[in-house]
Formats: sequence, structure tokens, C-alpha cells
Amino acid sequence: MAEIEIRLPKMGESVTEATITNWLKNVGDTVAMDEALVEVATDKVDNELPSEAEGVLIKQMFNQDEVAQVGDVIAIISSDVNAAIETEPTPKSTTVQSTQEKAIETKEPSEVEIPLVPNSQNGVVNQRITKNGSKGQFFSPLVRSIAEKEGISQTELEQIDGSGAEGRITKKDVLAHLTNSINTTVKSETLEKQPPSKSTAVKAAPVVIPSGEDQIIEMDRMRKLIAEHMVMSKQVSPHVTSYVEADVTNIVNWRNKIKKGYKEREGENLTFTPILIEAIVKAIKDFPMINVSVSGTQIIVKKDINIGMATALPSGNLIVPVIKNADRLSLTGLTKSVNQLANNARENKLKPEDIQGGTYTVTNVGSFGNVMGTPIINQPQVAIMALGAIRKVPAVVETPEGDFIGIRHKMFLSHAYDHRVVDGALGGRFVRKVADYLEQFDINRDI
Repeated sequence: MAEIEIRLPKMGESVTEATITNWLKNVGDTVAMDEALVEVATDKVDNELPSEAEGVLIKQMFNQDEVAQVGDVIAIISSDVNAAIETEPTPKSTTVQSTQEKAIETKEPSEVEIPLVPNSQNGVVNQRITKNGSKGQFFSPLVRSIAEKEGISQTELEQIDGSGAEGRITKKDVLAHLTNSINTTVKSETLEKQPPSKSTAVKAAPVVIPSGEDQIIEMDRMRKLIAEHMVMSKQVSPHVTSYVEADVTNIVNWRNKIKKGYKEREGENLTFTPILIEAIVKAIKDFPMINVSVSGTQIIVKKDINIGMATALPSGNLIVPVIKNADRLSLTGLTKSVNQLANNARENKLKPEDIQGGTYTVTNVGSFGNVMGTPIINQPQVAIMALGAIRKVPAVVETPEGDFIGIRHKMFLSHAYDHRVVDGALGGRFVRKVADYLEQFDINRDI
């Protein structure tokens, strides 16, 4: 009998773990090669993992809502259809178990005794950490083990905001809590040694007390991640925004002329987004120092031009799928990529690699009727452009015969950039160049 170990694959350059959200096959079920086996959620996307072998699922190594590290064995499949199966999942916490962890495993799973240790923050002792918190939260063996080692009490553990599925507390959440506690302690000790001043004052987030009629909505996992990423970006990069108004009358007239024939030929719509992205890609070639990242004191100039396009989801959250090597695609290729990625995003079908490796981001605020915006840089990139709504406006039109007032289609381009490495001259010239490419669009162009 051959037993095949199914491991959690690498799902992106920055993804190190995933939460098991749903087993699509139960122990004892027959599994075909490449058949969906389990659903997992990472910090980026939710995804189905296909089976790497065919046979019978005899063991699930992780329960639903538990966190697995990349490379962990998550399931075992036997090629023998009559193989003995293990009906209970075997939770995996760490690859190396200490004597304390082995002792914990022999206890009743619903209630685990923890040695009395001083609490790391308030000096009290932990009496007991149970598998489930007072509010019904589930604490995995790994989380309970870290809490015991670091002296985190049951009450303190229950106060941590979880980033896992349905608010579950993960190893990362506990470690982040410990780091914040240490930083807070260090700041407090430092402030005690210094005279009070405006520069050393620690500003805490305001505490809002809801009234009896207010509705309280808990952030979902993706919204928490978006919030953290946005705050981090503003802390890391000094944002500056330059604005240019572009006359896109030629583009509007050209698209109106060819969009029906394009739809009949290609079977999909030609929107303004790929046309605008094409102009941005051309400008990046002219100004490659926009297509960079910062690592410490080093500027990393990206060879590839990978355009991220911020996409609103039905849930109200935001995700940024990436068009890889956009400079190598024709306008038709860009159109197909934009449409496919946008549809996959809305249908929750994006793969981890679809949101990795972006070097510059575009957000279309005009799709919501907004004239312009002040976008936040998508780290570790150094620039992002917001595309405003295209509007009919009266404008002065210059001709060899003289100037006159005419109706033109115009839009604002808002270019936000990291002032650590992109100065106003570069940031302003770049967005002006994008506008130039849009205004010089050939109305007789074939596609």
C-alpha cells in the first residue's frame, strides 16, 4: 500500500501559511488526480487546492480553521482503496514538540491545564487556558502553547483580534500582540525618563463608545488586512500627489467607432481601462525610475512592468490583480487580461500568483463617478495612479484658424508617489507624459 503525503504548496512569494477553511473531501472518500481536495485562505486570497494523487483520503492532518505552514503535510492519500482510514483529523501544531506539548496532548482536549506562570503584562498568574474561550473562540494547540510560554492569560488571549477565518486567533496574531506589548512597554519606559513634550507624546487611537441604537459590524479578514496595509503604507512612504487634466476626446470617439465590431469579433467589451493602462506602460518605459521599490537605502529598479489594477469586490473590499509583463501585450492582449482578471476577482477565482509581483498600480475611481482621487501607494511599490471620470466639458480649442470654445471629453489623472525616491519633477513629468500619450491617440488606429 502506497501512502502519498499532500503538502501545503507555496502560494506566493510572501505567503508562509494558510488557514484550512473547508475540507471538500471527507476521510474515506475517493479522490481523483487534480480533483479539488480542500479550500484554504491566505492573507491574499481564498483558493481550492487540487489533489496531487488519486486514491482514498485516509487522514486529514489539520482541522477546519487551523493554520498550516507552507510545506506542512495536510493530508494523506492511499492508493489502496481498502486502506484503513483515520476518522479523526490529527491537528499539527509544530514540527518539533517539547515535553510540555506532549504532556498537553494527553489531557482532555476541551480543557488543558497550564503551569502557573507570571503574566507578561500584569503580573497575575494564569490559572487555565481552555480550548474554547468565553466567547466561543477556538484556540489551537500552537496558540495555547505560545500563550503558556509567554505568560499570556486566558482573558488577555480572548482580547486579541484574530485575522483567521471567522476571527480565529492565529500564531501570527499572538506574536504581533507580543511585539506590540513589548513596543508599548519600551515606549512607556522611555517616556517616563523624558520630560513631557509634544514630540514624545504617544497618540492612541480614539475609543468610540456606541450608543444603544448604533450598529456594530466586525471587520472581516480581508478588511482587517486592507486596513493594516493602508496604515503601513502611509507610515512608510511620504505621499505626494500631482494632478493633470487630459483631453481624451480622440479616444472616446475612436472607441465609439470600433467597440461594436470589436465585441462581435472578440466576444468581449473594449473598455477605457486597457487604453489608459497602455499609455501608463509607455510612460513607464520613458521614466523607469517610477517602476522601482525601496529596500532600506537601496533602490531596486524593476525589469518587468507588471501593472496592478485595483478591483472592487461585491463585498465592498478591494483586491489588486496584476497584469504581468504588460509592456509585451498588444491593446487586445491588455483588454483580455483586464477583463479576465476583473471577472475572476469578482467571482473569487483569482489564484495566488494573480496578485503577486505588481510594480505599479492603477485604480479607476472614475467608475464610481469620481472626478479625481488621492490614492494610497500599494507597497512595496512607489507610485499609483487614480483615473478620474471622463466628462464632457467646455474647453478652449486651439486651431490654425484661431481659438474657439468646444465640447471636449476630459479626465483628471491623480498620480501619488513616494517622495523618498520620487521627487516632484519626476512625479509631475511622468503623469504629464501619460496625458500626452492619451491626447496624441491615433483616431485611425486599427485593433
